[in-house]
Parts: sequence; structure tokens; C-alpha cells
Amino acid sequence: MRRCELIRVLGGIVVGLRPHRLLVVAIAVFALLPIETGNAGWLPDLFKISSKHPKSQKRAKSAKPARLARHRAPSKPRATRLAALGPVALPPSVSKPAAGKCDPATFRIVLDVGHTAESEGAISARNVAEFAFNLRLARLIEEKLKAEGFAETRLLLTEGKARPSLFRRVASANNLRADLLLSIHHDSVPNKMLEDWEFEGRKGHFSDRFSGYSVFVSRENPDFETSLRFAELVAGEMKAQGLRYAEQYSQAIMGRDQHPLLNKETGVYSYDELIVLRKTAMPAVLLEAGSIINRDEELKMGSPERRNSIAGGVASAVKEFCDPRWALFGPL
Repeated sequence: MRRCELIRVLGGIVVGLRPHRLLVVAIAVFALLPIETGNAGWLPDLFKISSKHPKSQKRAKSAKPARLARHRAPSKPRATRLAALGPVALPPSVSKPAAGKCDPATFRIVLDVGHTAESEGAISARNVAEFAFNLRLARLIEEKLKAEGFAETRLLLTEGKARPSLFRRVASANNLRADLLLSIHHDSVPNKMLEDWEFEGRKGHFSDRFSGYSVFVSRENPDFETSLRFAELVAGEMKAQGLRYAEQYSQAIMGRDQHPLLNKETGVYSYDELIVLRKTAMPAVLLEAGSIINRDEELKMGSPERRNSIAGGVASAVKEFCDPRWALFGPL
């Protein structure tokens, strides 16, 4: 492709991108081009075409003589290295060591539906079992992942009472030889924080004091580093959706439910003793999608819009986990 044609195509792609994404996109495209593709002068041209800001235009105009001076200088070999551009501030997830690429068609992620029909977990402010929320969201995540090409996604439904079911789900995930496990839950608060109320003639309990999602990992998982990496991706996607994480788990008021906060920006916590995170043979993460004991957030968690937002965020996190190049672009 000739240089001018390439510039027109790339200019059309990047028009409308936010400024802090523009440099990243240009570098990513530049890195994918053949080494002998034209001289390095096309990169400033790309910025000049795509920028609509007066200040950028002014800088481009003032830089013109310098570029002409360089063009008059003796020609050098056309091979251009990316390192010549100097240090570039990339998104944090890119600067961290990334796992190798995987094939979505064979990559197997197990979606563990938290709790069981016999042991339903927390009860919402309007007396709906957590298990029902978990199952509905997990099925939507499964649907979105398969639509993205992750055909080996497995929904894990377990039977039985609470503690025995924990060991069953771990054994099932290990038998499935999963590459990754995500356990889906919805949050509540310790009983001491509950208040009484009545909804549709039935007594119930609520706590509007706390809300938000949270993401947990166990430092005793056999692959903690990979677990943490995926947890950061999931939490980052939740934050990108405009959601806030539940801050109470780092507070002393939670008592034995207090957990170390590993990332205060995104809401990733350590929950070392949790069986489903500690005993699985693969990297494992637990997502508390939101608080169903908070009356306002319960309504949001029941809405198709919020479920689609969370499921889409998880799907994006899995895609980035499988192919770190997604981190170059982020939400466009």
C-alpha cells in the first residue's frame, strides 16, 4: 500500500479517538507494519490528519521547516525501529508481564455459578435468592463469550449444601481441565449491619450503607500471578463501565469479613482462605457483581442494562487475557 493511501485509511480509523489513545493506536499500527514500509515521516502526517485541535495544528505548522530540513539531509536506510520513538506511556496493563496468546476456540473458561439451589447464598432486600442472580448473570456471560469465539466456555452448576458443594465445584473445574475459572456472586453484608423492612407484605432485611462490585483472588492459588492478572482485567472493565467497587472490605467494621485490598484503584481484594479460589488447579477469580442487599442496587442488578454491562465487561477482560494486544486500545 502506498504511503498516501495508508495515511488516508489510518486517518479515517483514528478520527474521533480520544487524544490519549491516539499515540497508542499509531504506535500499535506502526509496530505491525513491515520494516521497509516508507520512511518515518508518515507518523507525523497521521497525527496531523487525525487531529482536530487548534493547538495540534499550530504545532504541526511550526514543525514543518524542521521536517523539510531533515528531508534535505543525506538519505539514510529506510528501515526504522520502533525504539527510535523513545519511551512511550502505555496503559498499565501493557507494562506488566503478559501471558502468551491463546486460541479462543480451545481456551476453556469455567463460569462457576455461586451457591446452589439447596444452599442459595444471600437473600436480597426483596427476598430473592442470590443463586437466582448468579445463574442469570453467568448464563449471559456464557452467551457473550461464546459469541466472541470462546466455544469451550463451560457453565458450572453444583448441587448440595454449602461446604460440600464447594469441594464438588473445585473437583468439577479440575476435571474439566479449565484454563481459567470465574466464580459469579452477588454481595450482601454481615448480619449485624442488616435493618428490617417490609416489601409486598413480607418481612425482609436491607442495608443501603454499602454498594458496588468487588473482585477476589487467593494468594494460595497455585498460579496466583495469573489469577491476579485476570482479576485486574475484570476489575478494570467494571471501572470502565462507570461502576464503583465496594470499599467496605478494607474496613475494620467488617470484622472477620475484612480482607486486604490489593488494588485501591480497581477494587481487587485478597481472600486467601476461599476454597473455590485456593483449591482449583487453574487461575481463579471471584466476582461479586454488586450488592443485592442494597435496595437501590438490587433493582439495578435486576435490570438487563446492568447485566449486559457486566457481562460485556467480563467478555472484554477474557479477550484481553487471551490476547494482550487488546490492552493497547482499551475502551474506544
